[in-house]
Amino acid sequence: MTASGRLAAVGSGLKTFAGDVAEGLFEITHNSLALLGVITVLAVALLGARPDLRQQGEDRLADWLQARKVATLDITPEPDAVERATAADPKALPREQASVAQWIARKYRVAPEPVAALVSEAYEVGRSTRLDPTLILAIIAIESSFNPFAQSTVGAQGLMQVMTSVHTDKYQHFGGNYAAFDPRTNLRVGVKVLQECIARAGSLVGGLKYYVGAANLPTDGGYADKVMAEYARLHRVATGKAPPMGPAGPELRAANNVGAPPPPAKLAS
Repeated sequence: MTASGRLAAVGSGLKTFAGDVAEGLFEITHNSLALLGVITVLAVALLGARPDLRQQGEDRLADWLQARKVATLDITPEPDAVERATAADPKALPREQASVAQWIARKYRVAPEPVAALVSEAYEVGRSTRLDPTLILAIIAIESSFNPFAQSTVGAQGLMQVMTSVHTDKYQHFGGNYAAFDPRTNLRVGVKVLQECIARAGSLVGGLKYYVGAANLPTDGGYADKVMAEYARLHRVATGKAPPMGPAGPELRAANNVGAPPPPAKLAS
């Protein structure tokens, strides 16, 4: 056989070999895809018949994705952390409460979500204590401007600037003095102190003088006037009226002559 004949024979053999390899790969790939398809169909059918297995698979996938996210961000996840937050959706509040929350958020430049939670709490506590919730919120506004971590030079702490060292007994019901910095707890304790002050003085303005610690002083430095003015504004916002910019209106000044402010029954809940 000549050299050219041998080269032709080798080329033909290589071509046949390559064709056989390609056909084998096709068969393997085809059969593998078919097998994968069968496995997929069986898996879908099994998961459809076994919701518990599907849930386990989803949970494992979620855990894997969470682990990947943690590895990327280097943050330890706390899915329950949101439960510690004092916040609520303002849109979920009754109209009156939503109006008050939005007004406070705008005026004091604080987030509406925590304010919404505080407004809701003030209304709930107001109903149980027969104190106007807008009065409670007015005191918070004057005392701390809605800063739950505020502290005065004499040791008054939290939203309603309660003297924690004086009212330790009240905070024991909430686990100790550190609860003064929990907004809801501080509000509840502050309202209890306010009730005691009003009862002792016999009037709202007199009670405010006790509350600010000026009972034995000739003047409270204008504290009661500030609270009453803010009370008037919030009261009007709650009733759908434009808030006044001056001193308290006559309906709130009249409260000075009685033992308690207007009851919540006069306001929409």
